[in-house]
This record gives sequence, C-alpha cells and structure tokens, in this order.
Amino acid sequence: MPRDGRALQKGQQTKAAIVDAALGLATQIGLEGLSIGALAEVAQMSKSGVFAHFGSREELQISVIREYHTRFEEEVFYPALAEPRGLPRLRAMFANWMKRTSVELDSGCIYISGAVEFDDRAGPVRDALASSVMAWHAAMKRAIAGAKEEGHLRAEVDEEQMLFEIHGLILALHYEARFLKNPGSIARANAGFDNILRRYGTDSPAH
Repeated sequence: MPRDGRALQKGQQTKAAIVDAALGLATQIGLEGLSIGALAEVAQMSKSGVFAHFGSREELQISVIREYHTRFEEEVFYPALAEPRGLPRLRAMFANWMKRTSVELDSGCIYISGAVEFDDRAGPVRDALASSVMAWHAAMKRAIAGAKEEGHLRAEVDEEQMLFEIHGLILALHYEARFLKNPGSIARANAGFDNILRRYGTDSPAH
C-alpha cells in the first residue's frame, strides 16, 4: 500500500476509535456533555489530535449520532429482514428493539437523551438526531404496512397510530425501568406489544 494510503487508513482507524469513545461517553453524559477536551481525556489523546479529526464540537456530536444510528440498524433492523414479510418481521423488529433497549436501560439511549437535550433547539445536531429517529420510524411503518398487505393486520389499521403506541411502550419502559426502577417493566412492555397486535390483528392463521 502506498504511504499516502497507509496514512489515510490509519487516520480513518483513529477517527473510528475516537467516535467509539465519544459514543460511550455520550451514552453516560449525553450529547451536550461531549467536548473535545473531555473526549481527548477519555481517548488518551491531545486536544489538538481530536480536533484534527473533528473541527468542531457540533461535528463530533453529529458523528456520534450517525455512528449510533448505524449500530442501531445493524442490531435491530437488518437482522429482522431475514424474517418473512408481515407480522413475523414486525415481531422481530420489536424483539430486537426490546433487546437493545434492555441493554440501554443501564447505559442510556442517545435517541431518548438527545430528544430531551435538543427538543427545543434548532440546528444541525437536532436535525441529525431527528432524521435518524424518523428513518427508524419509517422502517417500522413499512413493516406495519407489510403486515396489513399480508393480511396479518386489519386493512383499516392506521400505521401512524400503531407506531405511536409501539414507540410509547419503549419510552415508557425507559421511564419505568431506568428512572423509577420498577421491576417487571420489560415483561409489561412485551405484554403491551402483544395487546396491540391482538387489537389490530385479524383472525388469519398467520396471526
């Protein structure tokens, strides 16, 4: 590999390592807590070294959001695509979402903490965060639509409403389990999802 190529590869590896450290830090202290200085300390680098890869705190925050979204898709969305279209895929998406959420009850969720930090603040960081969440919601709505087309859900089901209720389970789970420390919250969220499917489902054998 040419010298310039090796340098570029090393630079990309270093940047990826910095983003990984930044993501770990952001889950603990939030996106707002991220700073070049704090990250340099965690990554055991100089401030100038970190700054060379991220010209601003805002660019660093956006990179963290993008990395979080990439990992979310890899853990939650893509594995569910192996399931048959319709209710099996929708169930898999929720199950994977719950699995990730269960881990994040200890570490924290960028989507939820970021929404609290940036809900009333316009700018590129909020835009990146909202775009990531909306991309996931669009995938969930496609899965709901697919379940309707397969006859697993009633044709008149409002996809937006069903998504709203499913998302509500995840938000409630974080509040109940992470904040209030109520036992049994994961089981209640799973029961809530089953209740939603019963209300919106058909009598199809596939259901």
